[in-house]
Amino acid sequence: MTGYELTKEFDESLAYFWHAMSQQIYKELDTMEKSGWLVSERVMQSEKPNKRVYSITEKGKAALLEWLSKPEAGVNRFMQRKNPFLLRLAFSGEASDELALGMLYDFRNQYLSFAESLDDVEEMLAKEEAILGPKVMKYWKIVALHGEIIRKARLAWVEKAIAILENEKEE
Repeated sequence: MTGYELTKEFDESLAYFWHAMSQQIYKELDTMEKSGWLVSERVMQSEKPNKRVYSITEKGKAALLEWLSKPEAGVNRFMQRKNPFLLRLAFSGEASDELALGMLYDFRNQYLSFAESLDDVEEMLAKEEAILGPKVMKYWKIVALHGEIIRKARLAWVEKAIAILENEKEE
């Protein structure tokens, strides 16, 4: 793949659980190539700009397998450690309930909009299965299942949070 194709892949699939800017991707490709994990080939094109196509090496495959076999450390490895929205919400008791409700309504609306983009994941996975094969796709589907359950939990949480504040307003 080219750096552009990798960036597009991040934006279309990996971004649901890992964000990477194109500058970061190109920097990592350069580092990985210097480590011997990748090789690149410059492809000259007449109608389009030239491009560089990267391929993984045997050394790169070994490094990937080594990385996959290392356990994550600490209980917080699965938790988002910094969430500015929840921090602001935690201190909202110092302001009005209307302010907090506004934050929660905004969160719900933005998250519903984001959640709609996740509806395309199953369709995307079906297309990728022909390329990546059923063994690899089994793991992608497991990751997608995590996203689906988290999405439902976040929406249930925001609805309950809104209900708590709205019920207190009525009392």
